[in-house]
Amino acid sequence: MRRRDVLLGGLAAVTAGAPAIAAAYPKTLAFAAYRNGAHIGEQRMSFEAADEQLAVRTEAEFSIKIGPVVLFRYRHAALERWRAGRFDSLETHTDSGGKRESVIATRTASGVVIATPSHGPASAPAGALPFTHWNMAIARAPLFNPQTGALLRQTVRQLGPSLISLADGRQLQAQHVSFSGDASIDDWYDAEGVWTALRGRLVDGSTLEYRRL
Repeated sequence: MRRRDVLLGGLAAVTAGAPAIAAAYPKTLAFAAYRNGAHIGEQRMSFEAADEQLAVRTEAEFSIKIGPVVLFRYRHAALERWRAGRFDSLETHTDSGGKRESVIATRTASGVVIATPSHGPASAPAGALPFTHWNMAIARAPLFNPQTGALLRQTVRQLGPSLISLADGRQLQAQHVSFSGDASIDDWYDAEGVWTALRGRLVDGSTLEYRRL
């Protein structure tokens, strides 16, 4: 997973700075999560912008059950900070089926330094961003996994507008961006650039979907 080459893609509508993108966002954003069509939990985000600073907080919790029996539980919490339109830091904590992981990533004068409990600090390119999906700028930047800290090699394709479904069943046109490589994920963004849907393949071969609430 520690591959350093990133094949970059661009979006004509991408806004240069995260605070400018966040201006289009509501204060909170929430998604219903589905595995193979079955509802398994939710992800909720909040956006706090002040002056040239932006804080994005994420809480996700999923559980896979057979009847009342929980087979697998996932919890993820993240705090992402931006300053003057540039990524500044990320701190995450994840419990994936009892496996605990944490990441601290900080921008320095020479690049982004990523540290985890199992690995010493590693350097990422100065333009590296966490693959946190909400910011369309991920389509044109080197990426790292916010759960593990691993650098990602991705190919990005812009597939144009397509119809996607919200959690309440309504459909809307959204810009489709596809990522393939170390992670295979599709994201959709509405006319204001707000993250609206996700579809990806999990390690067990099942399909994960996010639909905006």
